[in-house]
Amino acid sequence: MYIKKLKLTNFRNYERAELEFSPLTNIIYGNNAQGKTNILESVYLFAQGRSHRAKTDKELVRFGADFAGLEIEFCDSKREHNGKMQILKNGRKAVRINHVSISKLSQLMNYLNVVMFSPEDLNMVKGSPNIRRRFTDSAISQLYPAYLSSLMEYNKVLDQKNSLLRTNRRSINDVKKTLWIWNEQLAELAVKIMRARTDFTDSIATAAKAIQHDISGEVLDIRYVPNIRLEEYTKEAVYDYLNDRADREIDAVSSLYGIQRDDLDIQVEGRDAKLFASQGQQRTAALSMKIAQSEYINDIKGEYPILLLDDIMSELDISRRMYLSERIRDKQVLITSTDTDLAGKDTATRQFRIEKGTVTDVS
Repeated sequence: MYIKKLKLTNFRNYERAELEFSPLTNIIYGNNAQGKTNILESVYLFAQGRSHRAKTDKELVRFGADFAGLEIEFCDSKREHNGKMQILKNGRKAVRINHVSISKLSQLMNYLNVVMFSPEDLNMVKGSPNIRRRFTDSAISQLYPAYLSSLMEYNKVLDQKNSLLRTNRRSINDVKKTLWIWNEQLAELAVKIMRARTDFTDSIATAAKAIQHDISGEVLDIRYVPNIRLEEYTKEAVYDYLNDRADREIDAVSSLYGIQRDDLDIQVEGRDAKLFASQGQQRTAALSMKIAQSEYINDIKGEYPILLLDDIMSELDISRRMYLSERIRDKQVLITSTDTDLAGKDTATRQFRIEKGTVTDVS
């Protein structure tokens, strides 16, 4: 899988930009605050349907413009694809893939697969459980749009349940009479999500363990830790689990149990990496997990995703940098940097200099 061409109109700080990429290494360089990350963000938009950093889509429209326009041409092992996206300044968005309108986010997923590496990802090990859940959900959703649909529906039902718990606190009996309805829906969706998270974690744990050992000789173990602990995940078992704890949630005025509180247990050399691993060990574990994600996508689809490296090389020491460079050599990668030397250069490499929202191909 690789991107052939990208066009931007009034996107972030770009009035107009057009890039034709190499199917292998592409280095996007320039000083800080020139718009390098915006290029990667636009690609991520077509893969995930949302920005990895903007809170709202209207932030993506260039200041003073009425809309932002994006066009992309990419290829997978089966065919060439084209995508178009328009974002109005009020945040409304229209997407077309291969000339067909896309009305739901789940319809967009699985066309363009990407794995993004950013400095923030290096905090994935020591950060909050929400960061690790987002990593897991993003990876699974790219390949299984039905998973994303289940996750979105779960969050809607969860909001309704929390609303019930908040607004009816003074009438506990009324809450109990209605709470089972939401718990039943949550149980059905939670089972699908937990099974998918279990399968994904088991898959990347094996790959990440081998990668960590190759880099540092250390033992990395990753385990899915569901908030709901059961020997077997069935709708009936999860439903009973939630109902048995209804009084606690009513007292807390919040949903205390469910997949929204899941986590990953990450250990290096048999110890909790969040608490006991050094910064270098934590970064290696996060890097191993990201590389394992790309291997997971390749195992499912038979081709590697596009790798987006946002100023990541400067965050790694020389040994980790060399290892990553070797792993990405035969894949399409878009690298942002203030340097041009970090990933090496060969005849297949293209370089783009970014200065104040202007792109110059200097290959």
